[in-house]
Amino acid sequence: MSKKYRLLMLTTLIISGCSMCYELIISAVSSYLLGNSTLQYSVTIGLYMASLGLGSYVSKYFSNNLFNIFVSIELGIGVIGGISSLVLFLANIYISNYALVMYLEIIIIGAFAGAEIPVMTRIIEQDENNLKVTLSSIFSFDYIGGLIGSIAFPLILLPKLGYFATSFLCGFLNILAALLIMWRFGKRVDHIRVFRTLAFLLSFAMLEGMVMADNISESIESGLYRDKVVLIEQTQYQKIVMTKHRDDVRLYIDGNCQFSTSDEYRYHEALVHVPMNEVSKRENILILGGGDGLAVREVLKYPEVKKIDLVDLDSEMIRICSTNKNITDINENSLLSDKLNIFNMDAYEYLEDCKERYDVIIVDLPDPNTEVLNKLYSNIFYRMCSGCLSDSGVLVVQSTSPYYATKAFWCINKTIESEGFNVKPYHMEVPAFGDWGFNMAGKGELSEEISFDVETKYITDDNVIALFKFGKDEVDTDVEVNHLTKPVLMEYYNKAEEMWS
Repeated sequence: MSKKYRLLMLTTLIISGCSMCYELIISAVSSYLLGNSTLQYSVTIGLYMASLGLGSYVSKYFSNNLFNIFVSIELGIGVIGGISSLVLFLANIYISNYALVMYLEIIIIGAFAGAEIPVMTRIIEQDENNLKVTLSSIFSFDYIGGLIGSIAFPLILLPKLGYFATSFLCGFLNILAALLIMWRFGKRVDHIRVFRTLAFLLSFAMLEGMVMADNISESIESGLYRDKVVLIEQTQYQKIVMTKHRDDVRLYIDGNCQFSTSDEYRYHEALVHVPMNEVSKRENILILGGGDGLAVREVLKYPEVKKIDLVDLDSEMIRICSTNKNITDINENSLLSDKLNIFNMDAYEYLEDCKERYDVIIVDLPDPNTEVLNKLYSNIFYRMCSGCLSDSGVLVVQSTSPYYATKAFWCINKTIESEGFNVKPYHMEVPAFGDWGFNMAGKGELSEEISFDVETKYITDDNVIALFKFGKDEVDTDVEVNHLTKPVLMEYYNKAEEMWS
């Protein structure tokens, strides 16, 4: 292949990498807004592949002005892809049929990308007449570009730039590719001045979008949350948003509320004090999740506690909750305690290598709405918890709502029980969440007669008995065990979420 067409190979690399980023953005934003990440990624991949075929088929009708068509493809992908995340967030706020907008974006981007290779092949073949070399070169750059995009998006682009700046950057790169083609092959592009002017205007628009991405993000987030947004952080693992209305501070992870300061004490008192007062020895405590420090705050009320190991994947979550005054005032600077050891790693991996034996293990993880989280509610996970628990120790798991997600709650209960635990389910009303449930488990018999020897705001010796009582509409034992290789829990949870949304 002659040197003059090497620039086209570079544009193939760019358009493939950016197209992959667009599809990942669409999948990630849809998972963030709608949940059920398996469905969102599956639909995006399937529809994108079909759209590639559609674009390839339509390209056979392009016979004249192939360079104009190629430049138009680059500009088209740059514009649609560049505003893709913004359009999706706006659609979620203002349009009832979000899915239609999502599908249209996938189809348009996929069709443009699918037409690119056939058009480029015909451009090069007009001069080269060596189809074998042409196709092998084009497909090589196309696949390499896809690999670069799929690696760069989760590791660099999303954590550093967020959804909006990433899509604007990719849009700029596509338009830049069009400008490079016009610079190199300007004589073969009809109406070059019109295309060049349009490309410059669009590139400036994308750059402006990148500069204004934080402002756009703040404006969009204000439409998604009822209260004033005071913090937005996109980490490598999740999006953290904090809102504030008067004295009520709320923390959201990937759009899901983690706590409200108006009533979080109810949740954390039930999570911590019920199991802590079930055991006679409480010196060595393990908390899986709980990076907000609120569970640690409650555990520190027991002077006999000598060591607390906290395992939370996201170091940025720990940083925010140990430095932001809105939260440190609530968790009472618990994350700075000398008794606390923090491990920023996956809870599953921590348990795999765990050599400790804990008196109490507190599992305070987000709800099982993704494949990654579902693993942390599997039978194997609870088996590993058992291996790290002392013979007289107690495990407690936050288990979502027995009212709103009944099957999910009792699936967690049955899964823990399948690993040889004696399990006691209990629940309570948390105004910000509704009826919320927990499963307490031990290797020996458990008692419901618990007395408390620490200061609490809600839970008492008298009302704790009521926590273990369930109404008829909160019980459903017709569920399966959540195996690592058969994640039924995620299906139960997503069905419940669809019904109540």
